[in-house]
Formats: sequence, structure tokens, C-alpha cells
Amino acid sequence: MVLRLDEIVARFGGEIVGAGDTAVSRIDTLQHAGPGDLAFLANPKYRHQLATTHAAAVIMAPPAMPGLVAAILTPQPYLYYARVAQWLNPAPPSLPGIHPSAVVEGNVAATASVGANVWVGRGARIGDDVVIGANCSIGEDVEIGDGSRLAANVSIYARCRIGARCLIHSGVVVGADGFGFAREGDGSWVKVPQVGRVVIGDDVEIGAGTTIDRGALGDTVIGDGVKLDNQIQVGHNVRIGPHTAMAGCVGIAGSAVIGARCTVGGAAVILGHLSIADDVNVSAGTLVAKSIPRAGTYSGTVPFLEHGDWLRNFSRLRHLDEMADRIRALEQRLAALEKKS
Repeated sequence: MVLRLDEIVARFGGEIVGAGDTAVSRIDTLQHAGPGDLAFLANPKYRHQLATTHAAAVIMAPPAMPGLVAAILTPQPYLYYARVAQWLNPAPPSLPGIHPSAVVEGNVAATASVGANVWVGRGARIGDDVVIGANCSIGEDVEIGDGSRLAANVSIYARCRIGARCLIHSGVVVGADGFGFAREGDGSWVKVPQVGRVVIGDDVEIGAGTTIDRGALGDTVIGDGVKLDNQIQVGHNVRIGPHTAMAGCVGIAGSAVIGARCTVGGAAVILGHLSIADDVNVSAGTLVAKSIPRAGTYSGTVPFLEHGDWLRNFSRLRHLDEMADRIRALEQRLAALEKKS
């Protein structure tokens, strides 16, 4: 696809500086872009690369740098880049139909595409324009909304529900049993049946290798617009509010409730039965060991604190040895003074 800058601005807004008929066919970084490429500047620390880029045009926040051939000015260049990149890189088309090797016992819309070696269980309902990649397993009574796409080797257990326009990457498991066991007096374990579902809203993306456990009694619920990175563990009966995003290797224990529009950094851990308010940002590697009742940024491990408090405390932590030496010296001086008196 080849686009002119004036076509892009007509669709997404912004201000053109330079030639509006400049044509671009792909997006690349400032450092690697060449003629015909559209670059973007979202992080000010790369602004010096504007002087040497070979891009045909640049998406950037105002003001434009003198000497650029052409630019699109917008207050949110990274968001603008994402929208243009979607336009230039649409999802690959799929042909409706069911592969001869697939086993389909449920109801599949005529416009859906079902790949090789897929199993669709009894009572399952697959919506219009759904794409199901090779080797997927779709359990009994599963619902998948219109326009959702499943990459190869995805497993959706019985009775779970996937909303519209979701994107689920390879290796995802939705609806496996939660980790529920009761302990006998002799230390052995008795399994608690996991009879709930996983209910996933619209426009959700789930990264490769992520697992979302079904509820023990009620449902595990993933709200509209949630974005989950690779290799995330979501325990049973967890509830994640709309438009929350989580980076890779996050672990969420059972029955935690996470609000809307939160962000959770990579490898953070959220303990079970906690509540996190809307608009909370949890830094990477943070251990959330108690509920967070108000919006803000939180960091740390033992214990986690509001971000500013953690930074102040950690700055003192680095000087613990020095402080300990000073305390010992003061104690010795005090002891000497007490002997003299």
C-alpha cells in the first residue's frame, strides 16, 4: 500500500509541514528509514536522529525541525504512528471455510475460517469472520464473537466465552482449572472442582503462552479492551477491568480484582483476594501484597509502597552500611562519655 501524507492527515488529523503529496509505503525507525518510508519521533532522546534520517517524512510533536523534507505534526506521535501502522499493515486476509481435516461438532458461521486439525466441540458457536488457526481446540459450548482471530495451537476449554474482535496468540490456554485444593489432616490434597467459566470481553488481545484459569464457582472476567502480554498467569475468579494492560510474566493469584485502565509492569506479582483501584500503575517486578485503594504509581517488593515513597526509602537503603558504621561510632562515643561521667 502506498499512501500520501495528505491522505493520512485526512483520515487521522494532524498538520502537514512540507509536501502533502509525499508518498510513503511503510513505517520504520528514524535510524533505519529510507526513501519512501515514514518515520516517527515519540521519545525526545532520539530527536538528534532527525538530522541524519533518510525518511521521506516524520510523524512528530510540534514544532517541526527545520530542514526536514516533510512531517506530520501531532501532539501524540506514538498513538498516531500506531494508527498509521495499522492502516499500512492490515491483518492478512482469510478465506472462509472449514479445512477438510477439522472436526466441527458445533455451529460455525459461513464467513468464518477454520484451519487444519481444529476441533470445535458440541454446542460451540463461532461468529462471523472468525479465524481459527491450525490445531486449535474449541471446547463444548464455547462462544467466539464476530471478527476474533485465534492463532495456531490455542485451547479454549468448555463453556468459556470470547468477545468480538479479540486476538489470541499461539499457546494461549483459556479455561483450564484454577489451582484449588483443600488439605486433609494428613497433609494430602483434595481437589476443589472448578465449575466457573472464563468470560472475555470485546477487543481483547492475549499474548503467546498466557493462561487464564476458569472460576471455581463464579467466572474469571477479562474486561473490554484488556491487553495481556506473553506468559501471563491469571488465576481463578480474577476480574480485570476494561482497558487494563499487563506486560510479560505477570502473575495474578486467585480472586484478585483489578480496576480499569491500570498498567502492570513485567514480572509483577499480585497476590490473591486483593482489590486494585482504577488507574493504578504497578512498576515492573513489584510484589503487590495488599490492596491498593487509590490511583497512582506503585513500586517495590518488600513492602511495596507508593512510587515516591519507595524511591525515598530506597535512596536511604543504599547507605545502610554507612549509616550502621556511623551509629556504631556514635554508640562508642556515648559509652565513653558515660564512663567519664
